Amino acid sequence: MHEFFSRVKKIIIVSVVFLFPLFFLPLTYEFFLTHKLYLLAFAGLLLLLVSTIEFIFSRQLVWRKNIFDNFVFLFVLVVGLSNLISSPNKIQALLNANFGLVMLLSLTVLYYYLSRQKNLNIFSVFLASSGLVSILTIVFFFQPFQNINLPVGWEFLNNRLFTPLGSYLDLVIFLGFAACLLVAKTLTASTDKKTKQALVYPVFMVVIVVALALAIYTILKPNANSKPTASPLLFPPASTSWYAAVETLKNPVNALFGVGIDNFSAIFTKVKGIEYNQSNLWQINSFSSSRSGLLHIFTESGLVGFAVFGFLLVFFVRTMLQNNSDKTHKQLTLNILQENPYLLAGLLTVLVFIMLPSSLVMFFLLYFLLSEIAKIKNRNSEESVVGLAQILPLYIALFVLSLAVVAVLSYLLGRAYLAEYYFKKSLNGFVRNNVKELYDNQRQAIILNSRIERFRINFSQTNLAIANNIASKASSSAKATQDKQPANQLSEEDRQTIAQAIQTAIAEAKAAVSLNPQKAANWENLAMIYRNILTVAQGADSWTISAFQRAIVLDPQNPIYRLNLGGVFYTLENWDDASNLFSQAVSLKPDWSNAHYNLAWASFQKTNYKLAVSEMQNAIKLLDANTAKEDIARAQKELEEFKKKLPVEEQKTEDTSQKTDKQEKQLVLPTAAPTIEPKVKLPENSSPEEK
Repeated sequence: MHEFFSRVKKIIIVSVVFLFPLFFLPLTYEFFLTHKLYLLAFAGLLLLLVSTIEFIFSRQLVWRKNIFDNFVFLFVLVVGLSNLISSPNKIQALLNANFGLVMLLSLTVLYYYLSRQKNLNIFSVFLASSGLVSILTIVFFFQPFQNINLPVGWEFLNNRLFTPLGSYLDLVIFLGFAACLLVAKTLTASTDKKTKQALVYPVFMVVIVVALALAIYTILKPNANSKPTASPLLFPPASTSWYAAVETLKNPVNALFGVGIDNFSAIFTKVKGIEYNQSNLWQINSFSSSRSGLLHIFTESGLVGFAVFGFLLVFFVRTMLQNNSDKTHKQLTLNILQENPYLLAGLLTVLVFIMLPSSLVMFFLLYFLLSEIAKIKNRNSEESVVGLAQILPLYIALFVLSLAVVAVLSYLLGRAYLAEYYFKKSLNGFVRNNVKELYDNQRQAIILNSRIERFRINFSQTNLAIANNIASKASSSAKATQDKQPANQLSEEDRQTIAQAIQTAIAEAKAAVSLNPQKAANWENLAMIYRNILTVAQGADSWTISAFQRAIVLDPQNPIYRLNLGGVFYTLENWDDASNLFSQAVSLKPDWSNAHYNLAWASFQKTNYKLAVSEMQNAIKLLDANTAKEDIARAQKELEEFKKKLPVEEQKTEDTSQKTDKQEKQLVLPTAAPTIEPKVKLPENSSPEEK
C-alpha cells in the first residue's frame, strides 16, 4: 500500500515540474501566471489529500527533517503574518501570483514532498520541460502564425512576445537557469564517462542556448515601431524601489511586517519623486513590484520577512559551498561542480533575486533547488514514525481535520478560479459587443470573489457605460422623432434606469476603495465615475473634487490627477482653481503639451491673455509636427484668437510652429457637457465619505 501511494505522489510531482513552465490556458484574463499558480495550488492540495488517505490506512505519521525546513516554514509564517497584519486587501494578497501566501504555501508543499522523494530523477523531467520551452521559443521567434487568421481567443499566438512562461524576462531567467544546470551536469557526465548522458546533454545545451540567445535578442531589440513603454522590460526605478523600502522603517509595524503583501503600488506612489515624470514611464502611475526581489520582500513583509529570507539565501549558498575549503582554486571549482551540480544555477537564482523583480517563476526555481539540494544533503537521514493506531481519538481528529482543510481550501480556490474564468468571459462579451454577457459575467465574478479590486473597478465602469448609453440613446431618439420633450430631458423610466446604473457604478467604485484605500488608482477610478456624472447627478461636483483630492494625497507627484481635477474646476467655470491645478501639472511635467494647453485656456478665461498666449506657444512647441498636425493647426488657430486680445504692440510674437519635444497625445480640454434637467438625485451614501 505504501508503494502505491508513493508512486501516486511521484506522478503528481513529476507532472507539476514538467508542466509548470509550459502550462497556460486562455480561460482567464491573465493566461499564464494565473494558471501556473492554480496548478501549484491544486497539485499541493492533491498531494495533501493522497497523504491523508495514506494516513487513514497506515495510521502513522512519518517525518524526516531536512536542512532548509526551518527557514522555508518560517518564511511562510512571516508572510502570513504580514498578510494578516499589514495587507489592506487580505484576500487579493493571498492570491497574488508573484508574492502571495497561496503561492508560497503551494511551493512549500512541493518542496516538502520533492525533497523527500528517493530514486526520482527529477532533473531529467526538468530537462525535458526546458527543452520543450526552448523549442517553442525558437519556433515563435519566427512568428509562424503571423499571417494566419486565428480563432477569437487565440490571437495571442500572433504576439511576437508569446511564451508559455508569460514574461520574456521570466523566460530568460528560466533558460539561463536550465543552461547553468546543464553546464554542471555536462561536466559531471564527462568526468564520470557516462557516454549516453555525455551525448544527450550537449544537444540540449545547444537548443537551450540558442533559445536563450533569441530571447535576449528579442528583449534588447524590440520592434522598430514600438514605443519606449512597449518594451518587454519595464522596471520601476531602482532609486524609487529603495526609497519605498526605507519608507517602511518610519512606522514600527511596517518596519517589522512591511506595508503588506500586494501593496507595493501604494507605497510606490507615495515616495516617487518629480524626476519620475521626466522618464518614459511617467504615464505608468505605479508598479506592483519592486526593482529587486529582495527589496520587494523587505517592503511588503518588513524586516522580519527580509531577515528570514536573507538567512535562507545565505544558508542556501553556504550549504552548496561547504566541505571544499581545503581544496586549491582549480580543484575547488571542479569538485564543487561535481559534488553539487546545482551550484551555478543556485548562484544565478540568488543574483536574480537581488537584481530583478520577484516573480512566481523565480520562486519556483528557488524552491526546486532547495528541494534537490536538501535531497542530496539528507540522503542518509532517518525517518521518524509515530504510530497512532492505539490513540484512536487523536487519529480520527487528525484525518478529519486534514480532510476538512483540503476540502475547504479546494472549495475556496475553486471559487477564486471560477471568478477569474467569468471575468474573462465578460471581456469576451465586451469584444463581441454583447452588453448582457459583459454585465452578467462580471457580476458573477464578483459574487464568486468580491475581494478582487479589478473586478469591482471594471464593473463600476460597465455600469457607467450602460448609464451613458441609455442617456445617449434617449437624447438621440428625442431628436430623431422631433419629440416635444427637449433633447436633454429623459423619460421617468430612463431616469430610473440611469439612476440605478449610476448608483451601482458608484457602489462598485467605492467597494474597490474600501478594499484598499491606500491605492491612488482606486480613488482615481471613483473620481472618474463622479466626473462622468457631473451633469447628471446632484452633488457629483463636490464628490468628484473630494475623490481626486484623495488620489492626489496618495500620489502627490502625479501630474495627470492634477490636470483632471483642474478639468473638473474648468467645467464648473471655477477658473482660479482650474488655473492653479493646471499650473501645478506644468510644474510637475514641464514638457507635457496638454498641461500647457489647458493652462492657456484657463488663463484666457481669467482674461490673463499674455499668459494664455505664452502657454499656447509652449503647447505648440511641445507637439510633434509629424504625428500631431491636426492638434498643431487647431492650437495655432486658437493662438491667433488669443493674440487678438493682446494690446497691439504685443501681438507680434515669434513663430512657434517648430517642435522642441515629441508629444503625441491629443489636446483635449475639458468642456461642459449638455446638462440633463432636473438632475438625478442619488442617495446620500453615494458620497465618497459615506460607507
